[in-house]
Amino acid sequence: MEKTERTEEKAQLQIVPISIKNANDFVKKWHRHNSPVKVARFACAVSDKKGEIRGVAIVGTPNARNLTDGFTVEILRVATDGTRNACSILYGACCRASKALGYRRVYTYTLHTESQSSLKASGFTLDSVSAGGSPWSTAKRKRKNQEISMVKKNRWVKIF
Repeated sequence: MEKTERTEEKAQLQIVPISIKNANDFVKKWHRHNSPVKVARFACAVSDKKGEIRGVAIVGTPNARNLTDGFTVEILRVATDGTRNACSILYGACCRASKALGYRRVYTYTLHTESQSSLKASGFTLDSVSAGGSPWSTAKRKRKNQEISMVKKNRWVKIF
């Protein structure tokens, strides 16, 4: 595929507004391993030239307490139907919106086994790698964990 074809393909996708409820419905249908979020700050979607939603992103307060400073948000979910470049476009839109709202940092997490190309293309840098395991369960307070919470994850950050 030539560069002009790729540019034309990207131009056919556009960012559109979406409610958090409708974004969660899309996540429920298309996300490989995560369920919809309970609380979020905002969501955005990417649609094709026919107006069909091809992917969504949901942004909220960071799950990690030490990252919750009022100037940081986390991209909690990104889900697409597999449309090429949709993830990169969504990450970029989330960052631009977050910056416009006054946030200074955006974090997101990926499974260690997932592709990192959309994050790199969107200007994120690898911040840390978790060892996996339960973030919430302790010896005194046992918590039921989803299997997915036990695997290695990469934490990515974009600082404005």
